[in-house]
Amino acid sequence: MNRTKYLIIGNSAGGIGAVEAIRRVDKAGAITIISEEPYAAYSRPLISEHLFENRPVANMLFRSPDFYVKNNVQTILGKKVTGLDLKAKTAQLEDGASMKWEKLLLATGGQPIIPKMDGVKTPGVFTFTTIDDAEAIDRFLPRVQRAVIIGGGLIGISVTDALVKRGIDVTIVEMKDRVLNVMLDEAASALVEDALKKNNVRIITGRTVTEIHSDFTTEILTGVTLDNGQELTAEMVVAAVGVKPRVELAMAAGIKTNRGIVVDRAMQTSTADVYACGDAAEVYDFIFGDNRVTPIWPNAFVGGGVAGANMAGKKSEYAGGMSMNSIKYFGLSIASAGMVTPPDAAYEVISQTTGRNYRKLILKDGIITGMVFTGNIESAGIICGLMKDKVNVEAFKRALISDNFSFLSLPEIVWRERLEITFKKPAAMSGAGVRQ
Repeated sequence: MNRTKYLIIGNSAGGIGAVEAIRRVDKAGAITIISEEPYAAYSRPLISEHLFENRPVANMLFRSPDFYVKNNVQTILGKKVTGLDLKAKTAQLEDGASMKWEKLLLATGGQPIIPKMDGVKTPGVFTFTTIDDAEAIDRFLPRVQRAVIIGGGLIGISVTDALVKRGIDVTIVEMKDRVLNVMLDEAASALVEDALKKNNVRIITGRTVTEIHSDFTTEILTGVTLDNGQELTAEMVVAAVGVKPRVELAMAAGIKTNRGIVVDRAMQTSTADVYACGDAAEVYDFIFGDNRVTPIWPNAFVGGGVAGANMAGKKSEYAGGMSMNSIKYFGLSIASAGMVTPPDAAYEVISQTTGRNYRKLILKDGIITGMVFTGNIESAGIICGLMKDKVNVEAFKRALISDNFSFLSLPEIVWRERLEITFKKPAAMSGAGVRQ
């Protein structure tokens, strides 16, 4: 039986964050990473570019190729963990091997949601969350003129962007009444839909796909049927409904799960010496004040770092994350964070629209709890910083959505505390220091 001090199941942002945190505390303890994918840790948002411009995998890595060697990490890639024995502290692999551990991190990520529909196993039906998905689609494209994307969320828009750039006619079928309905509000969704339509993307909302058709003799995909009986012709279907936390290992082992693996602020699960992070875990969201699944790279990396520090014996607490997204497709930049619609009348909403530049903030008692920006999103990072630090912006909230907002638009006390620098503003910017 193989042995390791720290076992990390999963090789993405959370796992890498954990490795770096462990090595800051423990320079020598054995670390082993096991991952189903055969690749070094890579940036998943770049799989769209991998598909449309054949971006090499080497250019998608978010750490140098020698990361594992420099940090003395044993990697077991392309292998699946099939079971955990928490009492014996062992993990079983699909090839029959086992690994004994002292501390365990479940950074198992998420898996694509496949809608229930007839014909889902027809050749030409794909998902789009990994490099292998992108490469499978690439190999299939020579026989494709038209594609149906099931789902108008981030994954659906991402694969649509890649396919349109490859010359494919695309139709998006979205169950809700608008695209990107989780990430954006109605006004921002409308701007995205306008950009899609200008690129000849057809959008059908309020509908689902119930059946995928293929030629009876050749099994070649020929189209889909919607829940209202409408038929669409296509040679490819991409299921992009979303992802769900991979909790099967944790559940089978008796670790507490809800929608994701339940963790405390130390990222520890209900079982001692077992931690979880990233898309698989429910972590503290400081905007909503409770644990939620927030499947984004920064939260996974930070959560992995907290888990790794605690695994190595250095007490650390997860301060909390929030949902954040920043993308650019079809020439339109988009950023959102926290709430996108207020839950009740206790929240204030301020917004400004200038062409495709849309800025909206949600506030409660002067604290920003949500943001939606499209077009010029350069100031989105500043807004996210104010949200994280819970800065009361009541005195200068209107400046935050103005066309000419910049860091120096903030009151001096705000930017001085944040940058820890001394800078004397000119007389014209005295007082609150806000450009109206």
